[in-house]
Amino acid sequence: MELFAETWHYLLDADNWSGGGGFVARLLEQLLLTATALVAAMLLGLPLALWLGHVGRGGFLAVNVSNVGRAVPTFALLALLVAADWPGSADFGPYGRAGLATLIALVLFALPPLITNGYVAMREVPKDVLEAADGMGMSEGQRFWRVELPLALPVVASGVRLALVQVWATATIAALVAGPGLGRIITEGFARNDYAQGMAGAVVVALVALVLELAAATLQRAVDPMPQSPSPDRDDALSVRSATVTEAPTGG
Repeated sequence: MELFAETWHYLLDADNWSGGGGFVARLLEQLLLTATALVAAMLLGLPLALWLGHVGRGGFLAVNVSNVGRAVPTFALLALLVAADWPGSADFGPYGRAGLATLIALVLFALPPLITNGYVAMREVPKDVLEAADGMGMSEGQRFWRVELPLALPVVASGVRLALVQVWATATIAALVAGPGLGRIITEGFARNDYAQGMAGAVVVALVALVLELAAATLQRAVDPMPQSPSPDRDDALSVRSATVTEAPTGG
């Protein structure tokens, strides 16, 4: 109980929130890392996943590449990138020491849920809806933008939601290579045996993760074209709907 009291007092001390090494500065650093890595992963992974789902090919490749990505420890990948000649541990603008290596590791970590959910989302658009779109004389492009993508958005958003929270929590590993973010507060605290500081940093990471999860869940509901439809399994497309991917055509 004493540790919890000390952690609470540490969080309430205004001095711990100001300055270059305070909570506010470190929080902004980690948000920048998270947002950049997530946007880069979305730009790289979602177009490919949506296209593969649209044409009904490459499902086996998409899912298995994603599975390999989950199996590789992000810290091990970061250590390899930092030890290599490129990108190494050099400063990278506002991302600090080993910033580029950290971003690459986080982008690769974010890709699996984005690719898997993007592919599954497109393959789960009802066949009768696609046939109706074809019967109306829609071109392939019109069918994609006006029918498939709107219906796929909730599951795509679920992948973005999952990637966002995972990347936010994992971004603390930047501290292990003297990079920016809230991980610096945690590691510095435990290194000095100041457990209240380390616990306070962990609490802030957890609270922000909860806020991001709630915000992403709200956005996911907002993009659902059928909000009244019961869909208890939409929030976990990776675990519940993985069988759909294996059933899709995989030629290519």
